[in-house]
Amino acid sequence: MSLASTTAPRSAVRPKHRRIKPRRVALYAFLITLTFVWLVPFFVAVYEAVRTNADVTRNGIFSIAQGFTLQNFINVWGETTPTFPQAYFNTLLITIPAVIVVLLIGSMVAYAVSLFSWRFNLVVLMLFTAGNLLPQQAIILPWFRFFLTPLFNIPAPLSDNGWLYNQYLGIFLIHVMFQIGFVIFVLSNYMKTLGKEVIEAALVDGAGVLRIWGAIVMPLCKPAVAAMAALEFTFIYNDFFWALMLMSTQNKRPITAALNTINGQYYTDYNALAAAALLAAVPTILVFLALQRYFVSGLTLGSAKG
Repeated sequence: MSLASTTAPRSAVRPKHRRIKPRRVALYAFLITLTFVWLVPFFVAVYEAVRTNADVTRNGIFSIAQGFTLQNFINVWGETTPTFPQAYFNTLLITIPAVIVVLLIGSMVAYAVSLFSWRFNLVVLMLFTAGNLLPQQAIILPWFRFFLTPLFNIPAPLSDNGWLYNQYLGIFLIHVMFQIGFVIFVLSNYMKTLGKEVIEAALVDGAGVLRIWGAIVMPLCKPAVAAMAALEFTFIYNDFFWALMLMSTQNKRPITAALNTINGQYYTDYNALAAAALLAAVPTILVFLALQRYFVSGLTLGSAKG
């Protein structure tokens, strides 16, 4: 029997279609719906930011626009107090150093409590983690009194008369103290998946503890550190509570507090406020786009291993 007679025609070979499970269809439908719900406020903000206030006042927020304009973005750029360029500078002056310090100290503590066995490692981890459970609004009064108390003399460029109130240093310290527990918790869980074999081999070769942290552990934790950098930048950048309560000079406040100056006592231009909110969100979007390839892997890789 020839090979041609035993081989079925190609037209007779039908590919097997993989059956789509109803559970998967329901999952995708749920995720698409959830994504749409999350994006609706953003789309509404964009839609209102390119409309005039007269159009919205006359026809309503969800009416069909009579025209589109970028004048709202031009107006709010210099109308806030401080102006947007100054507000960006004030915010980054607090956010960037705070993120760097939080990641440095948090990674060191996470390295110590996850890869080394000592008597109080679990206690230290629990103390740092428990700090995140305390509502910030519940302790504003003692912190406010503490910031007004000149405990020590700090050089004038950092603080006037040794007081932390109305100073960038005070807001910086607040964010470092409140964000470091979350970083330690996430990075310690991630570092536990690395295994101690590499650490032990480096110790045998004579490497010091800090050298192992900088040359071995941190490169292996690059996805998790990048994910934490994106999250911490967003958390600190979006802070409104501490900047409003502990910063009295309006021109020194970060961008979230500057948005509050758009509101009048008896009237609010919501179109201008939407434009200002979109401008304020630009740095966080850029940071996420720059670190997005590490974001998902950094948050999920540690949980995928036992």
